[in-house]
Amino acid sequence: MAIGRLGRRSRRGYAVLVTGLLTAYAGCASAAGSTTPGSDDTTSGASNVSQSSQDLQADYERAVTTALPSIVRVETTFDLGSGIVLDPAGDIVTNAHVAGSATTFTVTLSTDRTARPARLVASFPQGDLAVIRLDNPPSGLVAAGFADSSKLRIGQIVLAMGNPLGLAASVTQGIVSATGSTVTEPTDGTATGATLTGLVQTSAEINLGNSGGALVDLSGRIVGIPTLAAVDQQIGGAAPGIGFAIASDRAKDIADQIVRSGRVTDSGLAALGLRVRTVLGDGFKPVGLDVVSLDYGGPAATAGLVPGDVIVSVGGTATPDTATLSETLAQLRPGQRVPVVVTHADGSAGTVAVMLGTLAVS
Repeated sequence: MAIGRLGRRSRRGYAVLVTGLLTAYAGCASAAGSTTPGSDDTTSGASNVSQSSQDLQADYERAVTTALPSIVRVETTFDLGSGIVLDPAGDIVTNAHVAGSATTFTVTLSTDRTARPARLVASFPQGDLAVIRLDNPPSGLVAAGFADSSKLRIGQIVLAMGNPLGLAASVTQGIVSATGSTVTEPTDGTATGATLTGLVQTSAEINLGNSGGALVDLSGRIVGIPTLAAVDQQIGGAAPGIGFAIASDRAKDIADQIVRSGRVTDSGLAALGLRVRTVLGDGFKPVGLDVVSLDYGGPAATAGLVPGDVIVSVGGTATPDTATLSETLAQLRPGQRVPVVVTHADGSAGTVAVMLGTLAVS
């Protein structure tokens, strides 16, 4: 399976473009439910399976009952998505692409289905997160509990909760398929083409309108915010069981900064401190990045880069275009020293060591 650049922005969410999708099927038999001809364990085995199913059923019900009061529907003039209650004061975290360019919203709680006005606190498009706040939060507003997403295990059962297709308080189930995934969002519509790292990949169905909602564990705690769903190019529709969520640790950190300061004070994203444009070579093929300007005293300027230099690689990764540079920097961290290979205006080549800075957020 290969995941290419993201496709078009949907009205209620984003879609990851899957260029090839291979599906394998396998069966298994439960040891607890198996019997040997002539044995006396048939009744005992069936009883064990039944008890196990009842326990899992109870876990599902508790998870939904615990998390549901904290899941809300978020509407703008042009879009619809989901959100998670952060605190009794009425702060709600959602996706930046759900908020879009709106500054006012209509929020409907899962508990009483009452529509309430809300306003934007701040948006962080680089991480596809935003916080909005209810104008008049009701008493007894239930804040969600957040789990430590660094402890997620592959195969762990998770539930995706939100408002897919406008259907309130819907739930789908699946497992954690992978952690630490990196995906680049589309650049059309209100999207910024942000490269998101550390994503949780899940088989729980993420449908249009789930964006900004909750991916929860069986304790009903938030482990991620569903953000992206895969699309199979071959069939032109959703690729079942391939979705991505922003890890709860990242989401909670950014949301807390916005609630506390009204903006993101530490993006946690690496930056070179310059502006570039793609240079095209033979056959209009991207071959590097022309440095247009640099931040005074910034990482690249301090390392000796000047306008007119052409960056061809960063940290050992070729950077023929701006999208690749964004994806490369997303994998690095502020304070990290990396080699940057450049071609100077006189045609000579060289390598400079740059200590990466932190991406500033306006």
